[in-house]
Amino acid sequence: MKMSPGLTWFLLSGFGKLMNFLPQRASVKLGEIIGILVWFFSRARVDRAEARCVRVLQVGVTRARSIVLESYRNLGRGLAEVLRLPSTGDRVLEYVEVHGEENLKEAFEKGKGVIGLTAHFGNWEYSAAVLSVKGYPLNAIGADQRDPRITDLIVSLRAACGVKTISKGFDLKGAIRSLREGEILGVLLDQDFGDNGIVVPFMGVPASTPFGPVKMAHRIGSAVVPMFIVRRPDGIHHDLYILPALGDAGGEPFGKDVEASLTLCNDVLSEWIIRYPGHWMWLYPRWVSTTGDR
Repeated sequence: MKMSPGLTWFLLSGFGKLMNFLPQRASVKLGEIIGILVWFFSRARVDRAEARCVRVLQVGVTRARSIVLESYRNLGRGLAEVLRLPSTGDRVLEYVEVHGEENLKEAFEKGKGVIGLTAHFGNWEYSAAVLSVKGYPLNAIGADQRDPRITDLIVSLRAACGVKTISKGFDLKGAIRSLREGEILGVLLDQDFGDNGIVVPFMGVPASTPFGPVKMAHRIGSAVVPMFIVRRPDGIHHDLYILPALGDAGGEPFGKDVEASLTLCNDVLSEWIIRYPGHWMWLYPRWVSTTGDR
């Protein structure tokens, strides 16, 4: 199912207005239904996601189908929640309980910036919103969309809770500046980086992985703090788990041995995805440059 940019924007903007009109529970439920409908009408993409899930997790087709469906349901829920951020504002704290905040405080108080390491896992945008509302200077990297109106929308939705976007594309200087100023930079490390990445295992399968965040952390002395947001069974509440900063990798301080440090990052991401497989975005071809998986 592929829509034109114009139709996508029309539906997204209309859906956003509806989400800000409805109460939280109703909007999240509607988002879940939208996720199921997209799953139903995207058979080719869903089939590839299921095959990916079978191969990587070594599960049967029935289990893979359940995991991928849950992933789409969570994506729909997350979209509704993010589109509601202008209405939710500071009340986002009512929906998320933070565990391990002391780990972030310890890293943040060193004054050398923090890289918040996560993946396309759960409602990752909610993680940034919650931490920003709690007073942490949070920066997210913005990816240019095909329709610049959608890019602007993402920036404005983040700003509703005080999250700053590092340009409307990846601005290396902006990312470095935010860390040097002692701020937090959110990084989603589960993207295929093609020929520009370093190949290390991701859920046991070789994957091209971006190494820029690891090098920045080593160069500036920033801590790398993994964090994962998990949706509760009630569908509208979450738990945000903040882990201790990553330590030595390959017998060296984090970042000095880039490959070992990237492996450590991917191991942490993999552990949480395997623990909560329905929270990850299986529709993304994570291993395309190493296995040809599309």
